[in-house]
Amino acid sequence: MATNPVEFIQQARAEIGKVVWPTRREVVLTTVMVLALAALAAVFFSLVDLLIRTGLTTILGVFGS
Repeated sequence: MATNPVEFIQQARAEIGKVVWPTRREVVLTTVMVLALAALAAVFFSLVDLLIRTGLTTILGVFGS
């Protein structure tokens, strides 16, 4: 069932009118949370990498040459 372009635009405008846009405060808070969690993940994976690297270096030092 095809709709004509005018009807499509009217329906699109009606749908856009239903959108609830976030407030500036919500945008700032979610941005800060994303940045904080990204930093936390970076620290976590850096520590895991350091632990694995140290473990492997120790194991290869003992059983290596």
